[in-house]
Amino acid sequence: KIEQYVEMVLGYLRTEDMSSDLKLSRCNLDTIIRRQIHKYAGIFVSKKLSLTYKGISESVLTDEKWLGFVIGQILSNALKYTRAGGIHIYLKDVNGSHQNSDNLSDTVISSTSTSTATDTATSITLIIEDTGIGIREEDLPRIFEKGYTGVNGRENNRATGIGLYLSQKIMNRLGHRIYITSEEGTGTKVFLEFSRKDLMMY
Repeated sequence: KIEQYVEMVLGYLRTEDMSSDLKLSRCNLDTIIRRQIHKYAGIFVSKKLSLTYKGISESVLTDEKWLGFVIGQILSNALKYTRAGGIHIYLKDVNGSHQNSDNLSDTVISSTSTSTATDTATSITLIIEDTGIGIREEDLPRIFEKGYTGVNGRENNRATGIGLYLSQKIMNRLGHRIYITSEEGTGTKVFLEFSRKDLMMY
């Protein structure tokens, strides 16, 4: 936990000027995901939570370290708020539908208020789904705000209110997209969307 919090503080400081710490390349998505799964393997075991992940053959143009940071934050949140069941990691179906999505609401909170769905032919979307306590409807519009912990965070007393804020900031800087659907008492889905086209950096 100490290592995780230190990593978050360093990530917060480095995002103030990411341009000097970016290394864009075509990265294997499976390698990045497995590295983060391995990092949290002990928590999966100790909490007796299942993990469903069959591997992904896609590659994305990104910064491997920063994308790994984001996926790690999402897994950390999922593990923190999931008491039974498990976590499922998979890609959105090519026809645009979502696997095992019957139990979650369609309310979408995006990293940008003007975002629209991207053509599935020009993007791929990674979904990290958990069977946790979910997010209250009134908290959903503010989950990407810096320092906002919501009702769950205050009751849990372990939330920093920084993880999702940093994840949104990093994803936007990399030209990716993050959005979330959730239903209280049922679970949460986090969508990480990557363009298949070359990134336009600024």
